[in-house]
Amino acid sequence: MIFGVPKELPPFKDTPEYRVGLSPMGVQELLLFDAKVYIETKAGEEAGFSDRDYEKAGGTIVYSKEEAYRRADVVLKVRRPQQEEYSYIKDGQIIMGFIHLVTARKEFCQIVKEKKITLVGYEIVQKDDGRLPIVIPMSEMAGKLSVQLAAKLLESPGGGRGILLGGVPGIPPAEVVILGAGTLGCNAAKTFAGIGANVYVMDIIRDKLDDLACHTAHLKVTTMFATKHNIEKLVKFADVLIGAVLIPGKRSPILVTKEMVKTMRKGSVIVDFSIDQGGCIETSKISPSGKFIYRVDDVIHFCMPNATTLVARTATHVLTSSIFPYLRIIAESGFEEAVKKNSDLNRGIYAEKGKIRQEYLP
Repeated sequence: MIFGVPKELPPFKDTPEYRVGLSPMGVQELLLFDAKVYIETKAGEEAGFSDRDYEKAGGTIVYSKEEAYRRADVVLKVRRPQQEEYSYIKDGQIIMGFIHLVTARKEFCQIVKEKKITLVGYEIVQKDDGRLPIVIPMSEMAGKLSVQLAAKLLESPGGGRGILLGGVPGIPPAEVVILGAGTLGCNAAKTFAGIGANVYVMDIIRDKLDDLACHTAHLKVTTMFATKHNIEKLVKFADVLIGAVLIPGKRSPILVTKEMVKTMRKGSVIVDFSIDQGGCIETSKISPSGKFIYRVDDVIHFCMPNATTLVARTATHVLTSSIFPYLRIIAESGFEEAVKKNSDLNRGIYAEKGKIRQEYLP
């Protein structure tokens, strides 16, 4: 089996992308199963992995993006291919990455059909019990990253409220509201609360709230049902609002309206991690100019569709360790046999030989 690892392109102008689809460790492990791996030169440079690192691991460096695609049976991406890459995709190829087909260009879907492409979306690879084994570790990381982002955005020089998340004795801490008690929301809640912030987490599933309450009993975390009344009430005094809503393969529902955003404090911060799937806050948007930090009604918005790229080395290690069990099966058995053997991988297929599964049609 031959794998190709192209250098990732920025999703939008001025929106950087530093991650890479496979670390040198992943290359080394794949070679144990007689696979070949071709890596575009400098593909991992911005994540801290040199061409020499990949060569020492047994990979082969190629000097064009086209060659990384053309030589490969399976292309390992972080994000779905960008418009500039469409012409490099060859007929019958397998492409794996965070595809988010619901927000893809119609042109991309057409190419998938015409070239009979098989698409595996990491975000919909799912275990029998419903867990998302590739999303979960990435979400854990994003949840912890949210504290770094919010702290910086709240600082006075950037127009934030100028408050310290954890407060100090005699001065109250920040009020943090999190929409969604999944993996990202739980990790964000524990990390915010761990530095002393007052945290409120909302969800519609009682079991998730119960589980979070058990794990944060010693911290300042309040759980609430995500009713319209509760959301309206909490956003008014939120210093930080985190969007952490995920419905696998579907567009995120809008939970916070424009009218609710208008009631928020001047200089407060919104970080919408649901933006990859449309966003759960009505004022969240992906700007074609790549301006992922902007203001609406004096509220700072952070809507970066690839936020974990800001910690690219960690993100690449996390991604590689999460996808490797599936790559190993593919390397050992071939893709078609791997899909038959592994139900997780089977559920991760958006399109098979150009045929997009009906439930994922955008």
